[in-house]
Amino acid sequence: MVWGVGVAAYIVSVTNRSSLSAVGVDAAVRFDADASTLSMFAVIQLAVYGGMQIPVGLLLDRFGARPMITLGMALMAVGQLVLAFAPDVGWAIFARMLLGAGDAAVFPSVLRVIAVWFPERQAPLMVQLTGLIGQSGQILAVLPLAALLHATSWSIAFGSLAGLGALFTVLTFAVIRNRPPGRVEDVSVDTVTGAIHVVRSSADLRTGFRQSWAHPGTRLAFWSHFTTPFSGTAFVLLWGFPFLTVGEGLSTATASLLFTVYVVFGILVGPVIGALSSRHPTRRSRLLVLPVIGIQALAWLVVILWPGPAPLWLLFVLAFAMSTGGPGSMIGFDHARTFNPSHRLSTATGITNVGGFLAALLAILLIGIAMDAQGAGTPDTYTLEAFRIAFLTQVPLWLLGSLFIVIERHRTRVHIGLDEPRSRRRDRGTDHLP
Repeated sequence: MVWGVGVAAYIVSVTNRSSLSAVGVDAAVRFDADASTLSMFAVIQLAVYGGMQIPVGLLLDRFGARPMITLGMALMAVGQLVLAFAPDVGWAIFARMLLGAGDAAVFPSVLRVIAVWFPERQAPLMVQLTGLIGQSGQILAVLPLAALLHATSWSIAFGSLAGLGALFTVLTFAVIRNRPPGRVEDVSVDTVTGAIHVVRSSADLRTGFRQSWAHPGTRLAFWSHFTTPFSGTAFVLLWGFPFLTVGEGLSTATASLLFTVYVVFGILVGPVIGALSSRHPTRRSRLLVLPVIGIQALAWLVVILWPGPAPLWLLFVLAFAMSTGGPGSMIGFDHARTFNPSHRLSTATGITNVGGFLAALLAILLIGIAMDAQGAGTPDTYTLEAFRIAFLTQVPLWLLGSLFIVIERHRTRVHIGLDEPRSRRRDRGTDHLP
């Protein structure tokens, strides 16, 4: 029951996070915002989310999951209430900051619940289930919220989200507990060996950060998480719906179907990528990460270069390609866990997580700037050609990330003894020379 309420709260959190995905055009009209300003709604939200990860970890260690998840739900409720009645862009951005701060507390708190309430051997499965189920919140943000907005008004739609957040503030406080009865601190138990470990979420901000970043495996994790998910994140959080409806000329219902399919594809492909990652731990980058990046880049380039509006089947292919990014990004956390000792795992995980959000906010911002630069900064001036050029700004991010993945993969393999440094190979080739 505790886990079920936590997962339901995470679904609401994802709904709040994605709440502008289907109503970005409405937001641009309501706040008279150009494309760059509209991008700032999502960029600042992601920046606050990323910046709060370490403070949330410290507070989780101090107070536990129950007060943190309750505080997160309350902050999101207040944020949506402010957005419902925001008179201008400044207040709207402040509301998104509150959403980012509240959202940052929820998923780590649910992970804490899993670590404390479930045996260690069950925790990986419960984490995967939590992530997969939570993504259904994107569907709620696209279908019911958009329908409610267009049937009523902006204030009613986002006021309803605020009410839902208030309900879950009460529910999480009433049901969730930091630990099972009889335990005096947050510990995880291995029911096979009987081993007991204290659960910690905070990162060591001194030597731990320096030592984590010094390991090429952590840098490989960072760049893997940087490069794989940002396209889907930018698409779902802000730019996908305007591109599909205004640029490609799809109906709202068809665009919503594509968003739903994107989520379903991600849920289906996630276990496959996870299983392959477990079976081939030394080939994750070549077998999974780089192909995931290549599939996304190829699908986007075909859509961008297609003469005229892309056919519906091609947009479904694009949705599938982007859906691989989220599960593919989880390999970054596999790298972090594989190459770091347990006392540095939280720090390495935090570094890895920053990569994905940094790339996402850069992608969202660059697309908005590119739209403005073409004179297509408002919904009335959006065009398919402008969207095509704007989405090309993703290419440098893919190239940059892929380059560093290749570099850090080699360095990691050298570090753990699977490969030899290139200089040694050159020396070996000259050993027989006089």
